[in-house]
Amino acid sequence: MSGPIVVVGIGADGWDGLSHEARHEIGAAEVLLGSARQLGLVPDTGAERVTWPSPMLPALRDLLGEHDGRDVCVLASGDPMFHGLGTTLVRLLGPDRVRVLPHPSSVSLACARLGWPVEDTAVVNLVGRPVERLNRLLRPERRLLVLSADAATPGLVAKLLSSTGYGGSGMTVLEQLGGPAERAVRGTADRWDAVVDPLNVVALECRADPGVAPLPLVPGLPDEAFEHDGQLTKREVRAVTLSRLAPLPGELLWDVGAGAGSVAIEWMRAHPTCRAIAVESRAERAARIGRNAAALGVPGLRIVTGTAPQALADLEPPDAIFTGGGVTTPGTLETCWNALRPGGRLVVNAVTLESEAVVSAWHAKVGGDLLRIAVHRAGPVGGFTAWRPFIPVTVWTASKRDIWETTE
Repeated sequence: MSGPIVVVGIGADGWDGLSHEARHEIGAAEVLLGSARQLGLVPDTGAERVTWPSPMLPALRDLLGEHDGRDVCVLASGDPMFHGLGTTLVRLLGPDRVRVLPHPSSVSLACARLGWPVEDTAVVNLVGRPVERLNRLLRPERRLLVLSADAATPGLVAKLLSSTGYGGSGMTVLEQLGGPAERAVRGTADRWDAVVDPLNVVALECRADPGVAPLPLVPGLPDEAFEHDGQLTKREVRAVTLSRLAPLPGELLWDVGAGAGSVAIEWMRAHPTCRAIAVESRAERAARIGRNAAALGVPGLRIVTGTAPQALADLEPPDAIFTGGGVTTPGTLETCWNALRPGGRLVVNAVTLESEAVVSAWHAKVGGDLLRIAVHRAGPVGGFTAWRPFIPVTVWTASKRDIWETTE
């Protein structure tokens, strides 16, 4: 675009709720873009009106290019920089090409109506996203706000809560926030049957059924939290492995030979912006990874069914890689090491003599850290209790940063 695009946040109160500056920008625009609902909230100013196509995102760049050289104003819901179109446009065009005039967000309005502190309220965006994203955040007595996709979202939320032991949770659906038709509909998840407006936000007050144990976000979930066929990084080893992988917000992990997907799933649970790709050669295990990811609140986990190293070709370069099997396959560790971003971490768990030999050779080549873990769990032996050992695990951790520090 030759000039900056102006993005005006608009609420259910429409034209009456806009600032003088926002009204001026809408009136001065040659092209006005928005949804049919948003365009219907502002008077005719003589501008060319363009309704977003569906799907919008794939067509966005070309659509903007069609109006290059003209004064363009985009209408967006609420605060365009909070889960909104403003964020997308800034990412696409750069911050210098976009000017944003925000309206109070639906979250701010909802918290104002409910008396909830905004800073203490978790927000889950379900616009174009699976409802299972809620599973990561469910805790007894926790307050959550859900950004709905449409009128069906509250029913989907109620169904999920009821199926996961949170059927007694209070639900308040806030419709048309800030507009003349604003309304609040209240009930509980296990008895929800209300018909609501498509423009809504769902407020949840989580209440767990008796016996429901919430899962922590720290590494080392119980083994029984995962569906598996025995191919699972055990809880204690997994906790150590995640500490070595050291997930940071926004980073990408490859979990190579993912098994049940436990390491990739716990990586993504560490922060909502953490991403992961689980690579698994067996189709039934890949399907199981998908079920585990949804049940544990990270349905965005990408699953690649294939055998390393071939399946690793063309994947986005990762910040960290974990492999718990397949390291003896020729080319796998070379491919992983070469794919790592600068400073990236590689963690390998070895349990056989053959895999330990490969790890030892790589340790001699590029350095890093070697650790052996021996875990014993108490279990019954007749009428007594004895320690039952697991197979010891050798953990090798290496970073490309280590190489730089050695050669400098």
